Amino acid sequence: MSLLILVVDDEPDVEPLFRQQFRRDIRASRFTMEFAQSAVDALEQIDHAEGVTLILVLSDINMPGMSGLELLPKIKVQRPDVPVIMITAYGDAETKRKALENGAEALLTKPIDFAALRQQIETRLGMVA
Repeated sequence: MSLLILVVDDEPDVEPLFRQQFRRDIRASRFTMEFAQSAVDALEQIDHAEGVTLILVLSDINMPGMSGLELLPKIKVQRPDVPVIMITAYGDAETKRKALENGAEALLTKPIDFAALRQQIETRLGMVA
């Protein structure tokens, strides 16, 4: 069974950063990571994810077009079973409240605390093992 984490962020430097942080896990086939640079692309990837088990979506909040907060309820309609963690550069209380009210599992602020994120991922891996 192939486990998938989808990362949604319009910043091009996010993919190499995440691949570097989780290279051992990816190399050991603990999970795979796919990347979407827009909310629309993310919804397409979720819709067409076959032969894999989507275990987590990480989404930036501030993106052109559809924001992460607009994307969140759409993901929850498509895949209510998949936890979503929102990522933002602005961790104010109002943003956190909106994210959690709309079904986000957690809100991480940039720069990302990869130790905290790794703990979230380990929790998801434990739930599907």
